[in-house]
Amino acid sequence: MSAGSRAASQRVTRGLGFAAAIAIAWIASLVGLLSLDFRALSVWELTVAVLLRTQLQTGLFIIGHDAMHGLLCPRHPRWNHRIGTVMLALYAALPYNLCRANHHDHHRFTATAADPDVPFPSSLGALSWYRQFMLGYLRFPQMAALLAAWSALVLLFGGITASAALHVLLFCTLPLLLSSLQLFVFGTYLPHRRQRATPHAPHPDSLDLPIGLSLLACFHFGYHREHHDHPELAWFELPEARRARRALAPT
Repeated sequence: MSAGSRAASQRVTRGLGFAAAIAIAWIASLVGLLSLDFRALSVWELTVAVLLRTQLQTGLFIIGHDAMHGLLCPRHPRWNHRIGTVMLALYAALPYNLCRANHHDHHRFTATAADPDVPFPSSLGALSWYRQFMLGYLRFPQMAALLAAWSALVLLFGGITASAALHVLLFCTLPLLLSSLQLFVFGTYLPHRRQRATPHAPHPDSLDLPIGLSLLACFHFGYHREHHDHPELAWFELPEARRARRALAPT
């Protein structure tokens, strides 16, 4: 096996391993936290639980994003897209094919009027941008599916009570909302705001974050120039690409 083939095989193994770990942790945390009496948790414990759920929620989208680029199972496209479909369904009942088409348009038409993730005119503020960003993905069928799923969880883990509903709001609805903000701020708004204000800017920006903070911020999605320059790289390969680019042009 050539060095290139070994590297590709290792990428697939790592990518699928991370995907499995994130999905299992997401399911385990969901069942575990919904089975607890959250009123017994301290404020700090509750905060950590919500932030953990938020990070895992974002992880689902990041795995789905890698699937959109065909990186999970490049030799088996059908399974690659099946995994992506499941991840985005768990994330927010998102339609994988629509998200994939929009994302590839985002790469082809970055920061132009044809970019579905970057709104025009440029006078629109950050809140209007976020609203348009969300409306592009969360439409009525997805909202109906989410409400149905959350209602089912309420019934399953506590019955029709205010406590059960609050439980689901804390560990399902709130993490999804925070995750959408996380993806928008670190993966769209900050990297592309200069391009949107200056249409002739040649590339998106990368956030100047150390690797650990970049991972926590949005699974290295903030290294956005590297992602646009090398969409063939998985999310966990972006730090190395950033190091290589900075080594060539340290200023």
